[in-house]
Amino acid sequence: MNFLVVGPGAMGCLFATRLKKAGHHVMIVDYKPERADFINKSGILIERGVGKEKVRVPVVSGKALEKTDVALICVKANQTREAAEEIASWLDHRAAILTLQNGLGNLELLEEVFGKERVLGGVTAEGATLLGPGHARHAGQGQTIIGPAGPDSPVAKIVSAFEDAGFDAHSTEEVENLIWGKLLVNVGINALTAITRLKNGRLPAIEGTRTVIKMAVEEAESVAHVKGINLPYPNPFERVLEVCRATAENKASMLQDVLGQRITEIQFINGAVVREGKKFGIPTPVNLTLTSLVSTIQETYDQRITD
Repeated sequence: MNFLVVGPGAMGCLFATRLKKAGHHVMIVDYKPERADFINKSGILIERGVGKEKVRVPVVSGKALEKTDVALICVKANQTREAAEEIASWLDHRAAILTLQNGLGNLELLEEVFGKERVLGGVTAEGATLLGPGHARHAGQGQTIIGPAGPDSPVAKIVSAFEDAGFDAHSTEEVENLIWGKLLVNVGINALTAITRLKNGRLPAIEGTRTVIKMAVEEAESVAHVKGINLPYPNPFERVLEVCRATAENKASMLQDVLGQRITEIQFINGAVVREGKKFGIPTPVNLTLTSLVSTIQETYDQRITD
């Protein structure tokens, strides 16, 4: 298959290199020409365990001329609309659009730009950390699930391509349930790591952070219940603790953003719970507090006291 990976971040680099090695045609689109030039010259370096591997994947900063079967959106949630509108001006009108992004609202934004019939969603438990331009560490493996898998959907072909690339890939008809399932995990972990600057594994071990996880996740669970979401696990709080322990040495993506003084996805994670709660009259004070604190951090990077 022909894949266009939108964004050379950690997940973009991981999926692009694995698909390329499996024999698929892959191209990355990057809005930064200087970074695109650097990666074209240097290749993409992926670290895994104690090993390193360099894979060359072509990167463009403008229109991709080759035919695209699937555009895999790998930008931060706050960049989704801009990236979608940019590629929509030249992307093959038959190409499927697939998002595995964190947070709530990406699917809807992409449907507004491309139409509901072309957009696919899903989640991935693959872990990756960006170490520099075109340099990522594969931090952990997990399932990748996409859908909806209707009779005319390209999902089966995409799943097969992902399996070729060594991913544990599956299809589903319950995309929204899975997205909310991952959202609740991110609600419990990401903002707290960004505020405390702790790795995932420390959160359950400290009474204060464990308490906040429970309250934030319970608020999100209440909103999901009112929306009729069937979460893919029976106990959201215990699920978050399991993920923390399974990814104990990981720096969550929001912590990585704060350390790199970048805009975070807080408005699409905890902030999304607040917005959805307002629609149904459900109070979400803990998620509002976490959203406000992370927003303050990212708005004052240049005012940090360092000593």
